[in-house]
Amino acid sequence: MSKSERTQSGLSENSDGNAETHELKPADIVFVDSGIMQSKYTDPMEFAEVEELLGTSPAPRPCTLVWRDVTVHIKQKDGKLKRLVNSVNGIAKPGSLVALMGPSGAGKTTLMSALAHRSPIGTVVDGSIAMNGRAVGDFMHLESGYMHQDELFVENLTVMEHLTIMARLRMDRRTSSLARKRRVNQLLRQLSLYGSRHTRIGGLDGRKTLSGGERKRLAFATELLTDPGLLFCDEPTTGLDSSSAQKLMTLLRASAVQGKTVICTIHQPSSELMALFDKLVLLAEGRVAYAGNASGALGFFESLGYHCPITYNPTDYFIKVLALTPGSEGASRHAIKSVCDRFAVSDAAKELDMEIHLEFHIIDNQDAETKRTKASNFKPPFFHTKILWLVYRYILMVLRDPNVQLLRIVQKLAIALTAGLCFIGTARLTQAGIQDVQGALFIIIAENTFSPMYSMLHIFPEEFPLLHRELRAGLYSTPVYYIARMIALFPGLVIEPTLFTLVVYWIAGLRSTFYAFGFTVFLSILVLNVAIACGSFFSCAFGSMPVAIAYLVPFDYSLMMTSGLFIKLSSIPKYISWIRHLSWLMYSNEAMTILQWDGVQNITCLTDETGAPCLSTGDEVLSMYDFTTNEFWPDIVALVILYLGFHLLALIALRYRTRRK
Repeated sequence: MSKSERTQSGLSENSDGNAETHELKPADIVFVDSGIMQSKYTDPMEFAEVEELLGTSPAPRPCTLVWRDVTVHIKQKDGKLKRLVNSVNGIAKPGSLVALMGPSGAGKTTLMSALAHRSPIGTVVDGSIAMNGRAVGDFMHLESGYMHQDELFVENLTVMEHLTIMARLRMDRRTSSLARKRRVNQLLRQLSLYGSRHTRIGGLDGRKTLSGGERKRLAFATELLTDPGLLFCDEPTTGLDSSSAQKLMTLLRASAVQGKTVICTIHQPSSELMALFDKLVLLAEGRVAYAGNASGALGFFESLGYHCPITYNPTDYFIKVLALTPGSEGASRHAIKSVCDRFAVSDAAKELDMEIHLEFHIIDNQDAETKRTKASNFKPPFFHTKILWLVYRYILMVLRDPNVQLLRIVQKLAIALTAGLCFIGTARLTQAGIQDVQGALFIIIAENTFSPMYSMLHIFPEEFPLLHRELRAGLYSTPVYYIARMIALFPGLVIEPTLFTLVVYWIAGLRSTFYAFGFTVFLSILVLNVAIACGSFFSCAFGSMPVAIAYLVPFDYSLMMTSGLFIKLSSIPKYISWIRHLSWLMYSNEAMTILQWDGVQNITCLTDETGAPCLSTGDEVLSMYDFTTNEFWPDIVALVILYLGFHLLALIALRYRTRRK
C-alpha cells in the first residue's frame, strides 16, 4: 500500500517504518471550501494522488423534501384505523442534518417511512409530500438512501463482496466497471472499512467478524453507493458505544456539509451529538411539539415554563416533558397537547408554514416541461444482470456454509451405502427378487423426495426479512429473486441424486444396462427437483416451518399411499384416486419399474411353493402394479409438469406474501 493509501485508510508510518493506526476523531475532521471531508493528517497533495487513482465523486443532486398536513393511519386486525401521525408539517433542505426526536411511540419511524415512501402495506398516508417539486413515489428508492435501525446482511459475504454485489444491483447500468470499483474503494476508505474489506460480515467457525460500529458504517456505505442527495437514517446510533456513535454521526454531518439532505430519527442523543444537527423536529403523540433550529428548542420550552436544569442534557429534558408518565397518563396527555398547541401558534411555526407554503406554491406553478426535466433518467440493471449477481451471492452462501451442501452430500453417501448393503445380492430374477428390486427403487425415490423437500421449509422464512427490505428498496423483483435462488441450488440438486443413485444402483445389483442406469439417474434428479419445488411452495405459502410441516405431512402420506407400492392403483376408491395424478412418487415408481422389467422374460419360480403366484415375465410384474410400458414417456412429461407447476405456485405464493407485507 502506498503512503497516500495508508493516509486515506487511517495508517501512517512511525520512525521505524512500521505502519501504525490513527483512529479518526471528530476533531480530526476538517471541511474545506468544497465541503469534502478530510483528515487533518492528510496532506493535500497525497489526497490529490488518491483522487487521481480512484476518481472524484460528482456533487450530489440537491434535494429539498417538504411535507404538509401529513397524517398516517395503520389498519388494525379488526379493520379499524389507528392514527399514529397527526397533521405534521416540515421541510428539509440541502446541506442540513435534521433530527426527528420524541419519546417511544411518538411516531418518528412511522413519519420517516412515510416521507421516504417506504411505509408497509396497510398504512394509509394522507397529506402532501414532495421531493424537488415531485410528489413522492416509487422513484424515491432511486434518489434516496434509507439506513435501517437493524442491519441485515448475507453474513457469509466479505465487506468487499457485499459492496461489489450491491453496486451491481443499485447503480445505473451505464456505469462502467471501473467507476463501480472506484466508488466502492472510495467508500471503504472514507468510512474506515478498507482494513476490513476481506473480513466476513458475520462469521462461521469462530472467524473474525465486523464489530457493531463497522456493520453500521457498512450499512451507511451501501446507501451511499449511488450517492443520493437525500438520506434517511432510522436510529443510526442504536447499539453503538459513545465513541462509535460519535464517529457515525460525524460521517452523517460530513454528508450534510457535502450538500446532502440527511434526516435522522434519534433517541436521546448526547449534547455533543446534538450539536451536530441543524434542525430539530420534536414529536409527541403523533403531533409536532417543536420544529426549527436545534439551538432554539431550549428557548421555546423555557417560554412555556419548562426550565431545563443546568446539569441536565436538554434532549433528555425534552423527552421527559413529552413522555407519558405512568399512572398519570391523562395529565401527561393534557400537558403534551398544550405544548403542541402553543407551538402551532408560535412564530417558529408561522415561519415554517411560510417556507412550506412557498415551496408548494412553486410546485403548483411549475410547467409540465420543468416537471419532466426533474424526473430521474436512471437506467436500472438488466434482468439477466440482477439474476447473475444474485446467483453469485447465493452460491457463495452455499460454498461457505458446510452445513448446506457438504454435510448433505456426506449424509447422502452414508445412507446410500447403508441401503445398498441391505440390498446387496438380492436383485435376482426370482419371485423374491421382484420385491427386492421394487424396494431398492422405492428407497431411491423416497430418499430423493422427503429429506430434500423438508430441508426447503426453513430457507424462505429465514430470508424473508432481507428479501422484504431489498424488494422495498427496489433492488430486484420477486421473480428475479426466486429464479436466482433456484439456479444457485441447482448444482447440488444434480450432484446429490446422482451420487446416491450411483451407489445404491450398483451395490444393489439392479439391471446392468446403460439405458436403464442412465434413465434411473435422470429420473432421480427429476424426482428430487420436483420435491424441492413442492417444498418451496409450502415454504412460501405458509411462511413458517412449523405451519408448513403441519400441512405437508398429510400431503406426503397421500402421495405415498398412491405411489403404487403399498396398494394396487386400480383398487383405490375413486373419491381418493385422483390424488395419484399429483404424486410424483407414482410417476417415478412406474417409470423406474418399467426400466427394470421391460423385456424381461426369464423370471424363475420355485417349484416347491404350490399355489404361490408365479410371475415369469416383466410384463406380468408391471401388470401386478397396474403399470404399463406405454406410460414411460407420459410419466416423464408429468414429472416435468409437476416441477414447473410447483415452482409457479411457489412464485405466486411468494409474490402474494411479499406484497401483503
